[in-house]
Amino acid sequence: MSKVIVNISLTLDGVMQAPGRPDEDTRGGFAHGGWALPYFDPVLASAASEGMAQTPALLLGRRTYEDFYAVWPERIDNPFTEFLNHATKYVASTTLSEPLPWSNSTLLRGDVAAAVAALKEQPGQDLLILGSGELIQSLVRRHLVDEYVLSIHPLVLGAGRRLFPDGSPSTALRLVDTKTTTTGVVIATYRVAEPTTGKTS
Repeated sequence: MSKVIVNISLTLDGVMQAPGRPDEDTRGGFAHGGWALPYFDPVLASAASEGMAQTPALLLGRRTYEDFYAVWPERIDNPFTEFLNHATKYVASTTLSEPLPWSNSTLLRGDVAAAVAALKEQPGQDLLILGSGELIQSLVRRHLVDEYVLSIHPLVLGAGRRLFPDGSPSTALRLVDTKTTTTGVVIATYRVAEPTTGKTS
């Protein structure tokens, strides 16, 4: 059975919007894009490499998929490019249609939560979610997320889209690992404290 693992960069006030680039996601007039870049260091790079070494499949929302496809395949001499190009990618979207342009990409049809629950029942690769806040929140509501790897940055923005907005279901988590970077980022790995497998409603 596979796990759904969320890997996200956050500020101290829970904002996950546009950590990588100024133009990454300006919805709601968000003007702080690229906030995570000054904090990247060898510890964060090593943690990312460890995640890639486990060769999970990727689970992406439409916005993140299109953003990644527009940026990463053109970046050469970067280990993330090779990983992203070769990884199995499952894409949740009601507007895209197959064939999807990026190699090894499969469109999840119908109810996304039901499709993800079916993928979890299959043996093999875990499912890693990068970005894709709306997808994460839809799966959290259906109790389908098993683990969170949160890179918590020492920064308060005061505005932006949060990982857990108001109305998120109450969930108990168990801390299983922590790392601290040279720039003050805490990489905290949490697992859902109670089994969630099979809960789709």
